[in-house]
Parts: sequence; structure tokens; C-alpha cells
Amino acid sequence: MSEAPIFEVDQTVEDTGPVPVVAVVGRPNVGKSTLVNRIIGRRQAVVEDVPGVTRDRVPYDAQWNGRRFTVVDTGGWEPDARDRAAAIAAQAEIAVQTADVVVFVVDVTVGATDVDEAAVKMLRRSHKPVILVANKADNQNLEMEAVSLWSLGLGEPHTISALHGRGSGDLLDDILSALPEPPPIVEGGPRGPRRVALVGRPNVGKSSLLNRVSKEERAVVDSVAGTTVDPVDSLVEMDGELWQFVDTAGLRKRVNQASGTEYYASLRTAGAVEAAEVAVVLLDSAEVISEQDQRVLTQVVEAGRALVIAFNKWDLVDADRRIFLDKEIERELKRIPWAIRVNISAKTGRAVDKLAPALRRALASWEQRVPTGALNQWLTALTQATPHPVRGGRAPRILFATQAGVSPPRFVLFTTGPLDAGYQRFIERKLREEFGFEGSPIEVSVKPRKKTGPGGRGKAHG
Repeated sequence: MSEAPIFEVDQTVEDTGPVPVVAVVGRPNVGKSTLVNRIIGRRQAVVEDVPGVTRDRVPYDAQWNGRRFTVVDTGGWEPDARDRAAAIAAQAEIAVQTADVVVFVVDVTVGATDVDEAAVKMLRRSHKPVILVANKADNQNLEMEAVSLWSLGLGEPHTISALHGRGSGDLLDDILSALPEPPPIVEGGPRGPRRVALVGRPNVGKSSLLNRVSKEERAVVDSVAGTTVDPVDSLVEMDGELWQFVDTAGLRKRVNQASGTEYYASLRTAGAVEAAEVAVVLLDSAEVISEQDQRVLTQVVEAGRALVIAFNKWDLVDADRRIFLDKEIERELKRIPWAIRVNISAKTGRAVDKLAPALRRALASWEQRVPTGALNQWLTALTQATPHPVRGGRAPRILFATQAGVSPPRFVLFTTGPLDAGYQRFIERKLREEFGFEGSPIEVSVKPRKKTGPGGRGKAHG
């Protein structure tokens, strides 16, 4: 019965919302990825003795003393970096902006460099809790060298050896202490404002919509695309409820990198989505759905956030455009038919009052939990009515299903063998038809039973 412990683990993990985020940053080749591997307890982050191996922000699931969190590995940060190095540094800065705690790694064998001191200035601007780590302290003599790192002004250096594990347990204890307190699990109790990312390609009307829902001029509105450079979080009251519209601090576009404008806009979008629970993706209903629109939608879906699509500038849409738009939606948005759609005009205020109810519906789906009994009863009836196609003389059976988490809803199917991708999509579609999940992505994964003998038969019973 090798599956039994998995059932128990999956059913006891409780998700009460987005887990806290720990960003690991530092200049190149100080051992960030080695530390990430130490924290997550497995060799997953790529490690080479060459600067610049890690280029993007890479998140990993981690757990310590019963507390779950996400640890984000970043590429080396350097001031005044150019070309690819500038993109890597920008990713690291986004990681800092979206983190709850920052772990700043310094090489104790080298000491504090000018780059480290420049990084400290960047970290101070973020106003995030920072834990200073003196890595590569492989022996007691090197631990003594860490005393000089007090000069960075970040408090006591935590001496560790990520490679050998020295001091890693104490570091993890301090990381947990610095994380925000987990929200109390109170059914129907009061909670803070829901976090909404307002995203979309340039010039679709994001600033106009923010001004409309906040009933004041909070954002600069200009017909020139890309006017918003440094958007800030805004508390807005809609339909009698307080909402927090979130965004990351914009990265200023340097003159010599004007061609990278779209790249930096993409980073800001990713940061806003990661910090939010639900995203409002604004599309210009008077224009065709573009590849850039598709990229923004993909970012939201891949981040696992609830989704509302707002077709803005509806006041400019005539009868002919509506016919073409319906065909575009059918063709371009067919992969996300579950997304909630509203037609609005930020300029005139048309149907903006529909936004808050749509957000509530999407969030309710995002946090929906299906009881295990009801899930398996429904699944048994479904698979009896429509069995998996026979492949090679036999068809895999689904032994058991459980909902492993919420925000977004995640389901695990324990089976006698791999399922066809088409059948897996069929189950996801039927799952939505039965239980809803309007406005929320859902994840359905398969855990085939391990083969234990020559005949490939395991010991679990259906």
C-alpha cells in the first residue's frame, strides 16, 4: 500500500492563501543556488562554479518545522549591468519586490565588495526584512572572518556553509521568525482587503480604470503607451468592500535600453500577478486580441491566480465590431473558457459596477474545496459512464482522488497507470461542469501506482 502515506499527506495540507515568499539574492557566484538546494532539501537548482548560471527567478516549494513557503533563486545582481546581465539583475530586483523576506548572500572568503554595498542600497529601498548570510564559512576560522560584514549595516551575519550544511538549521529558524504570521483560519471571519492585480498591455486603459474605481485621479492618464512607470498599491472601495490593487515598483527604463521597454513591462506584470490573489486583465475591445494580450493572460494562468477579463472601451464598439469580437473570443480565448468576462468602459463608467461581483465569484472559485467523499462519488459515476480508452489490451483505472489544495484548486488522481492527456482534459472539463470553478484555473495531476512485480501489478486495491 505505497500510496497510503501520500493520501494522508495530501489530505492534511491546508492552504489558506498564497504561501510566503523568500528571495535569495546576492552578487554572482556567492553560492545562492547551493543555498537554495540546501533549503529545499534536494539538488534542484542548477549549480556551477561559474557566475551567471541562474538567469531568471526560479521558485521552489520549501517546508521547515511544518511551515510552507516559496524560496526564489535569482541570478547575480550587479549595479549598472548591461545587456543580458541587466535583465538578470532586473529579475533579481523583481524577486525582492515580491518577497516577504530577503536572504542576502555574501561570500565570507571574499568579504564585502563594492557590489555588495551597492546591493545593500537597493535592498534598503525595498523596505523588506533582510537576513544577511555569510556563506562558504566551511570552518571556524572562516566564521571569524564574518565579523567584518557588520559594516554592511544589516545586523548580525549568519555564518553558514551551504555546501556542507553548517548553520543551515539556525538560518531556517530565523527565516521562519522573519516571515509574516500565517493568517488565522477563521471560517467567515474578517480578513484584509483582497489583492487585485490590474494588468494588460500598454494603453488599454489601466490608469483610467483605476481612477474610475477609486473616484479620484490616482494615476497619470495619457494616450501615449507606457506612461505608467512607477505604479503604487492603491486601496479602493468597490461595492461596499475594500480592495487592494497591487503592482510592483516600476523599473525605470534607461535611455540606452529603450528597446527593452516591453521586457520591463512584462516584469512589472509578473510582479503584480505574483503579489495578487486575482488578476483583472484589461483588453481593448475596439482592437484585435494581440499576441501581447495572450502573453499577459498566460502569465496569470501560469501563476495560478483567479482571473477576470475586462473588455474596456466598450463605448467604442459598434455592431460590426461585436460580431468580429465574438469570433476572436471563440478563437483566441478557447483555452480559458472558464475566465469571467465583463464589458466595461473606464471612460464613461459603463458596467464598472460589475467588476466587484465578478472578482468575488472568481475568488470564491479559487478558494473552493470539494469534499473528498463527494469528489470520489462523482468521479466513480463519471468513469463508469465514460471509461478510459483501452490501450494495449487494458485501460488504466482511477483508484482514488483528493483535492490537495486551494488557491488555486489542485486535484490529484491516483491511478493504476498513466492517463491519456485527452482523458485527463476530459476529467478537468467535467470537473468544472459539476463543481463550477468559474474564474479560477484548476490543476489536475496524475500519480500512477508504482509497478512492484514482473507483471506490473501493484498491491493497492481499487
